[in-house]
Amino acid sequence: MGERYLISRLSSLGDVVCTLPVAAALKATKPDATITWAVDPRFAGIVECCRFVDEVVRCSPKFDPKTWPKLEGEFDAALDMQGLLKSALVVRNAKAKDKAGYHWQREGAWLFSSRVLPDSSSIHIVDQYVDVARAVGGQADRADFGLQPNPDDLQNLKSKIPNEMVVMNGGAGWVTKRWPPAHFAKLIDSLAERGIQTVLMGGKTDKDVAAEIASQATHKPLDLVGQTSVRELVALLSLAKAHVGGDTGSSHLAAGIGIPAIGLYSITKPARSCPYGQVERCHYDPRGLSFIEPEAVAMTVLEAIGA
Repeated sequence: MGERYLISRLSSLGDVVCTLPVAAALKATKPDATITWAVDPRFAGIVECCRFVDEVVRCSPKFDPKTWPKLEGEFDAALDMQGLLKSALVVRNAKAKDKAGYHWQREGAWLFSSRVLPDSSSIHIVDQYVDVARAVGGQADRADFGLQPNPDDLQNLKSKIPNEMVVMNGGAGWVTKRWPPAHFAKLIDSLAERGIQTVLMGGKTDKDVAAEIASQATHKPLDLVGQTSVRELVALLSLAKAHVGGDTGSSHLAAGIGIPAIGLYSITKPARSCPYGQVERCHYDPRGLSFIEPEAVAMTVLEAIGA
């Protein structure tokens, strides 16, 4: 019987995506290992699309032990990749020979796993996550996200979207991470004048932002905001030519799928949190996102897609 590993990374979308290479690193040295992943039900669709994960456990742990997942058998290692009480409770509840965690541990998470300090060469958050896998025997020269879209999702989306498109996400968890809607509108028009169609994506909370972008654009984008499940986002981005967005989950997802991801940054530095492996496509201005010009972003998009 092969080794068993438990990964506890519950949320959020971008952070779950950035943790996927941990599963790949474990499989690299133990191809027959079973990888179990504990995740918040809202983001389980992402983990389901990772070919390195064998079992997905949906859970939302709270103080009440009744909310803790039931994990059968013993694991060779349990990894707390979030460093919060909720992720630590999963590891605490697991029988494991080794318990290790990402070095930024809060809310008492250090009580249940040993902290793994990142290698000095690991600047990007993805590489720091992979360092935890290395500490328990994993190996990776370059992060592999292992994302593959669900065939049914692909088929459903193909009937709704243009054959060639650039996907954009105007939303972000923080308002300070959002490029101005007027800039997105100018980018949409600039690409449209070059024959490139655009699609807006995002969650239901991003609908107002998307509506504002569309209202200011002369060439109206296809609006799919709030109309796709998390799992369907994998299929949507796999069909896209490129993605444009700020420091938000879909930017990391686009990079994980392997399409050009043009990132827009101001309060966070791209070196640590850019779409993985695509720092050269990021636009950064410490003065604020409004100083990043739409035409400069359009040039990056065109170069990335070979248009």
